[in-house]
Amino acid sequence: MQLDYDYIIIGSGFGGSVSALRLSEKGYRVLVVEKGKWYDAKDFAKSNWNLRKWLWIPALRFFGIMKMSIFRHVVVVSGTGVGGGSLVYANTLPIPKSNFYKSGSWAELEDWENTLKPYYQRALKMLGATKNPILFDGDIALRKLAKELNREDQFEHPDVAVFFGEPNKKVADPYFKGSGPDRSGCNFCGGCMTGCRHNAKNTLDKNYLYFAQKSGAEILAENEVVNVRPLDGKDGATGYEISVRSSTRFLKKRQSFTSKGVVFSGGVLGTIKLLLKLKKTTLPFLSDKLGEDIRTNNETLISVSSLDKKMDLSKGVAIGSLLHTDENSHLEIVRYSRGSDFWRLLHLPLATGKNIFIRLFKMSKRIVSRPAAYFKIYLLNGWSKSTSVLLFMQTLDSTLKFKTNIFGRLATTVNTGKKPTPDIPESLELVDKYSQLINGVPTSFALETLAGIPSTAHILGGAVMGKDPSTGVINKNNEVFGYQNMLIIDGSMISANPGVNPSLSITAIAERAMQELV
Repeated sequence: MQLDYDYIIIGSGFGGSVSALRLSEKGYRVLVVEKGKWYDAKDFAKSNWNLRKWLWIPALRFFGIMKMSIFRHVVVVSGTGVGGGSLVYANTLPIPKSNFYKSGSWAELEDWENTLKPYYQRALKMLGATKNPILFDGDIALRKLAKELNREDQFEHPDVAVFFGEPNKKVADPYFKGSGPDRSGCNFCGGCMTGCRHNAKNTLDKNYLYFAQKSGAEILAENEVVNVRPLDGKDGATGYEISVRSSTRFLKKRQSFTSKGVVFSGGVLGTIKLLLKLKKTTLPFLSDKLGEDIRTNNETLISVSSLDKKMDLSKGVAIGSLLHTDENSHLEIVRYSRGSDFWRLLHLPLATGKNIFIRLFKMSKRIVSRPAAYFKIYLLNGWSKSTSVLLFMQTLDSTLKFKTNIFGRLATTVNTGKKPTPDIPESLELVDKYSQLINGVPTSFALETLAGIPSTAHILGGAVMGKDPSTGVINKNNEVFGYQNMLIIDGSMISANPGVNPSLSITAIAERAMQELV
């Protein structure tokens, strides 16, 4: 039977983009299906007040690059569009510490720390990683905090996927000997996470996807996969039929393609939701571990707004500095560009506690103790100019489980350990010290105060590696147990808690998986 493609890739984020390029280079006919839209620099929102260009809510006709998903135990921020999470992420590319490679379901399958070293270097080169060259007000305050904690040697200028040429000056491709697209120098506006309008951010459409297309890969945007069916009705030895439909039109026209193989790269929320649905229908041999071992990096996201009018906390790249606060923990300063003040509407004064009554009491106490300060940050000061978001992450482990409810929607339960919480003492202590350094007051996402639900930009796991179907969904080469020529290559394959931004690790593991594929 003549098939339409050799491989169809579902999703164009870090795993899907790597797969698209490397499969195309091997001579395979490749189709990438992406739910989101194509974006040029001019298409991104000037600020996050432009919700239609910033948020992905198709029911409201919002077709932006960021999606917020609210579950019982966690609020997840993820990316959509051609280039996936690279469009909205904070560019930061740290390599995890040793604990990451020696824990979780994948620990005994390989000497991961040494095996992945060359692939991390390949990923750093492809993504154009370089040290952030300049510290601004928010970063300088973090360096002061490091000194206060006697951890100056643990303060870093992180590797970031940004071109630091002459600000706003367009030049020929500086990364791939002129064979890539033109670039422009970063102007440190802080707008990385609303979409870089200045062509300085090294998103995946400027490297992996760019060269995948030059090698023959096709990209079908604004479509989502709704079914994957083995043509033989068994393990897919003869190929698969992949059904897609429009993700942006009211009339959901469907079409189908056939392919020898399929790569799931839709991120945790896309891949796990689709596979849980298909396990009940066309893919019954999927492991029963599907949906388990979901991790959140044990994160907290707490904002601190300064009352010092001289400070401009919006200047810089999205994450321009980081501090290793102990062997398990990691703190980063995150920023939005000036004018991107929409988050102010979704933040309440920081308050933690076991129940809503304690949290509301603590919130009221904060407001009463500093009414003028909270009046200024909510009504007078520009939120992004005066605010640093403190992203705290840990390698300490706890996991959730995703399942589908009676309406076909994803729902969470606690898998192992304690449920995720925004009430992490180490994080709160750091927030308090940083607030004093910048004369600031802390706030957090409203659901943390009202419901005790933490937020994360790094949802991971759900299709972890294992030695067999009783311990994982995929093997160490990302091949799905029970099916032939089927792989999972995205955040859902991450089988331990990295404790740092995971994009580089996803890219490196994807590079290895493609190297192993004949």
